[in-house]
Amino acid sequence: MTTFNERERAFESKFIHDQDVQFRVFARRNHLLGLWAGEKLNKHGDDAAQYALSVVAADLAERGDDDVLQKVSADFIAGAVHLSDAEIRQKMDALLAEAKSQIASGK
Repeated sequence: MTTFNERERAFESKFIHDQDVQFRVFARRNHLLGLWAGEKLNKHGDDAAQYALSVVAADLAERGDDDVLQKVSADFIAGAVHLSDAEIRQKMDALLAEAKSQIASGK
């Protein structure tokens, strides 16, 4: 029975680790998205950093990416930045790959 319990604990540990990595990847993606969107909105320095944090926080509103997309899209409309939701989503996908790479390399 000890071997079974050890395997169960190992699987639980791996699951927790994988969930932690996934959370960090999406948070990094959202931060990168916020920096990109902030640049489009002519935000610089502390304003850009604060905006990026607001994009990260927006992801906590609901499950999935829709909350982040809605925030950036609404901010683009308010700031007269003409990019479609499809273009924003495409950027989100590209930044997800970049975020995975950064997290994997320990950056």
